[in-house]
Amino acid sequence: MEVILLERVAKLGQMGEIVRVRDGFARNFLLPQGKALRATKDNRAKFDGMKAELEARNLQAKGEAEKAAAKIDGRDVVVLRQASDTGQLYGSVSSRDLVSLFEAEGIKVTRGQILLDAPIKTIGKHRIDIAVHPEVEVTVTVTVARNADEAARIKRGEDVTVRREEEDEAAEALAAAEEFFEPEARKQEDGGETTEATEEKA
Repeated sequence: MEVILLERVAKLGQMGEIVRVRDGFARNFLLPQGKALRATKDNRAKFDGMKAELEARNLQAKGEAEKAAAKIDGRDVVVLRQASDTGQLYGSVSSRDLVSLFEAEGIKVTRGQILLDAPIKTIGKHRIDIAVHPEVEVTVTVTVARNADEAARIKRGEDVTVRREEEDEAAEALAAAEEFFEPEARKQEDGGETTEATEEKA
């Protein structure tokens, strides 16, 4: 289906462009959300008549979006979640969770503005893009951790999952070493007694 874009749509085109898209994408997203019109002869004439108004409205919305973007850009928000020792979350962090977090800080964003391809499923730092306006995008950091102390360590750049794995490996190596050296240590401690016992048996 060919449509006329009524605003800039990421990875598709600018306002006024006529682009070919899948029918489902047009019917389910672009047309109902007022982002495009079917590219019919009548609609092309209609767009020409409303172009100036659309551009003025877009300019105003862009100005407001830039003010909102200044409050959000570069922010680091912390999300606390339960996770396994390897850093896999018991659940996930979705765009809905992020909307709630921003709302708690007095920042209004919608789920559609959060450009999150898939829910976050691991602890660590995650860079997320937010399109506060079709022409204004900002990047925030979402730090996912098991507790506030771990969040602080992640912010300092520590890889807490690797550190835990290393600690586990070190503990396993120590246990193996103790098992290996323990019989030898006993023999050294016992010293002569072990020798005498051996001679008696002989």
